Amino acid sequence: MTTPTMALAELAEKGADVDLLRQMVQFMAQRLMEIDVEGRCGAGYDEKAPRARLNSRNGYRDRTWDTRAGSIELKIPKLRRGSYFPEFLEPRR
Repeated sequence: MTTPTMALAELAEKGADVDLLRQMVQFMAQRLMEIDVEGRCGAGYDEKAPRARLNSRNGYRDRTWDTRAGSIELKIPKLRRGSYFPEFLEPRR
């Protein structure tokens, strides 16, 4: 059993648990982006909304997110009008 104060580096040294941690972080990040874009568009992906849409999606762009748990591949949703960039990512320099 791990303690809450255990460093991620120590957890990463354990092996197979790292893949599970990366998958959990990737799922959480993808879901947060989907919820945010659904709010901006006024409807979910491939959903016919009875109310007027505010915007619509236009595919995804790939982005690697470097975390303490390792590199995570994300698919950032694109919008037809305007742009979307998640708040939890830092813009590239």
